[in-house]
Amino acid sequence: MNRIQITAILLLLSQATRLVADDVASETVLPQLQTMTVTSSLDGSDEPVRYWAPESANETLTPLLVFLHSWSSDVRQDNSKWHREAVARNWVYLHPNFRGANQTPKATGSKFARQDILDAMNVIRKQYRIDPDRVYLAGVSGGGHMAMLMAGHHPDQFTAVSAWVGISDLADWYQFHCRNGEPQKYAKMILKSLGQPPGSDAETDADYRDRSPVFHLQHAARLPVDLWAGVNDGHAGSVPVSHTLKAYNVLAAAQGAPTVTDVEMEQLWTDRKLKLPTDEDTVTDATLGREIRLRRTAGASRVTIFEGGHESIPAAACEWLANQHRR
Repeated sequence: MNRIQITAILLLLSQATRLVADDVASETVLPQLQTMTVTSSLDGSDEPVRYWAPESANETLTPLLVFLHSWSSDVRQDNSKWHREAVARNWVYLHPNFRGANQTPKATGSKFARQDILDAMNVIRKQYRIDPDRVYLAGVSGGGHMAMLMAGHHPDQFTAVSAWVGISDLADWYQFHCRNGEPQKYAKMILKSLGQPPGSDAETDADYRDRSPVFHLQHAARLPVDLWAGVNDGHAGSVPVSHTLKAYNVLAAAQGAPTVTDVEMEQLWTDRKLKLPTDEDTVTDATLGREIRLRRTAGASRVTIFEGGHESIPAAACEWLANQHRR
């Protein structure tokens, strides 16, 4: 091994050591989340909430990022990647509990769960100077379901919404998680929440619709909503990309914009790529750092199907959110 090769190896080792040190430093500087209890304005239930705020938020108008826990989790879930984005951008970070895991009647997108989020937002507004023009909502998987649902039921409460690999139709997702007619894990959780399978009676079906974003997102036509899904989800993950695409189609139709066709949805599901991608589908997104399989826009909203699975890229979400201001 000659001197040049040795020097190159030492340089690589030095860079690797520095990167590890930087990662360790970034982990240690993340400030600790604070905990408080918020009482539901609907049924008096006490729900835990975790949050962080920069010191400047006591005096200066500051953006708020509300991040929602996933389907089987609660407020204790580690979402430090999203917390880190808020800290880096000097945003107030709010991580509410909304009846915990989706396996009880008052969880799973119920009016009680939705109010838990609004109540937590009201409390944090009293504690800090929240910028009313920059109130952002985000969530992944079950949190993506809830983010879309809040966008449809309460579009006036948010400046913009970023939802990743979310469930948009509970009845459809229930059927996806039945094997040979037998409910599997997520279908069983839905039954614990809604009592009966979809199609049991009119009241049950109305409950499924109330908790499913596709039946409400038309009310969010003027709200910027950014929808994301990995093209492999539903194969290696739990939520087929059709849930994200159908949610986008509701937003697009409400604005008179073209929708993603059934043929395109089928191609993304079976081939995991489009046969005839448009120019918009072939863009490069440096913040995302993944190949894009489909991207469409409708007014201020958009949908992106990327090379990946059941996951999120917080930097890409927050970069888009940071550019949104109240209209």
